[in-house]
Amino acid sequence: MSELSIKLKIVTPEKTVFEDTVSQATLSTTDGQITILPNHRSYIASLRPDELMFKKESKETILYISGGFIEFNRNELVVLADTAERVEEIDLKNAEEARARAEELKKEKILMSDEEYAAVAAAIERESARVRIARKHYSKRGVSLGE
Repeated sequence: MSELSIKLKIVTPEKTVFEDTVSQATLSTTDGQITILPNHRSYIASLRPDELMFKKESKETILYISGGFIEFNRNELVVLADTAERVEEIDLKNAEEARARAEELKKEKILMSDEEYAAVAAAIERESARVRIARKHYSKRGVSLGE
């Protein structure tokens, strides 16, 4: 592996989503957005639901990550994600419907325990991030959103 590359591995509980060398990766951690470049200092963080962008040569790839953890050490970046999907695979209509269902559940908070409310709030955050990322990247590529 070159000193100017990073070995990136993205893993979910179901499968290894991606494994290859890249030139950089940008992620949203609970502390803020971070870009990992070759020879970055060792780093461990938890992830927020948001996009993960990585570059291989000059090609940029964007995935939606629903949360998880990252570890970077000696030019190896491991992303342990709850879920991961390519932006172009996000079904915007389904994501918006899931967000709306979660919002409706949140309105019924009187009937929920604190744990149930936290789970609904987390679902709203995840689905809102999916919708935001899909809209942003679909419009960048000139893809019609069917509205």
